[in-house]
Amino acid sequence: MKAFQVTGYGGIERLELAEVPIPEPKDHEVLVQVKACAINNTEIWMREGAYGSGAKSGWKAEGVDFPRTPGSDIAGRIVKAGQAVDEAMIGKDVVLFPFTSSGEPGLEHISEDMSFIGSEYDGGYAEYVVWPAALCYDMPLSDYTKSAVFSVSGLTAWHMNEQIGVQPGETVMVTGANGGVGSLNVQIASRVFGAKVIAIVGDLALEERMKELGASHVLSYKSEKLSEEIKELNGGPIDAVLDVVGDALFSTSLEVLKNGGKFCTSGSAGGQKTELDLRTLYLKHITLYGSVLGTKEEFRRMLRAISEGKIKPVIDRTFPLEKAKEAQVYFKNSGKAGKIVLLPGN
Repeated sequence: MKAFQVTGYGGIERLELAEVPIPEPKDHEVLVQVKACAINNTEIWMREGAYGSGAKSGWKAEGVDFPRTPGSDIAGRIVKAGQAVDEAMIGKDVVLFPFTSSGEPGLEHISEDMSFIGSEYDGGYAEYVVWPAALCYDMPLSDYTKSAVFSVSGLTAWHMNEQIGVQPGETVMVTGANGGVGSLNVQIASRVFGAKVIAIVGDLALEERMKELGASHVLSYKSEKLSEEIKELNGGPIDAVLDVVGDALFSTSLEVLKNGGKFCTSGSAGGQKTELDLRTLYLKHITLYGSVLGTKEEFRRMLRAISEGKIKPVIDRTFPLEKAKEAQVYFKNSGKAGKIVLLPGN
């Protein structure tokens, strides 16, 4: 089969197309024919060695075993089952819960042995992938491409909202609102949890699109008076921030939060290191949350909300699998609206 492999830490030249054997499912696994695989920052940062502190690493501190096929947002069809799997699963259209873990229910995402598909396991930049049958869930939508955009970005966004306990009527600022996680944060905070959302984007040409997703207000991070504009729109400080940007908007986020406000981050596309005046933190009683992925039960709740039409896929562009390099380069461009999806075309 065709598969893209990351051959080591480095630039886009480290992502190489290869012909590899179709994997064989073990006893409790299934073979999934990949129909669509969305792109995340995660696999790009894995290739670039961006995780860890001052050292090359993958998702986990010990790094990645290369070559590794990336890709974690996967939708496809089960075409073969391991010996311990009910053969009735063959033919099912599924999305993949993106990691394995021995953690107790509700704690699986913070277990020390959490291992990610596309980092510790070969992922979806391929025509086929093997995965535990128990971690394959019925597709929430009838379309593979639309169903593929939720597993990582959607689970992360859902967990962020549950983590800070978004309440109806609260005001939540969403940074990077036009991106994969950001566009889902807008929808989940507003449509599922009933918050008023202030969406932060780069290009105000996206304003109408953001409002269609549920944003009450849309502002540009390029504004020199962003803090004042946020507080003016809300009639004062806001309740919470859902962040994927990092350093670029960190000080602004803390400035606009109310006393007792909550800041939750799951990304650092605008800078991985920042400065924190601890006086701001303790004098305003601000709570900081680090967040990534989520639990199996949250995954189920998210899939239910998708199937009920409360959360909709936001897709910027699709690429054939053979153009995975071009897709990753395009992914890093600013001004996109939603997810980038690879289509193996099998």
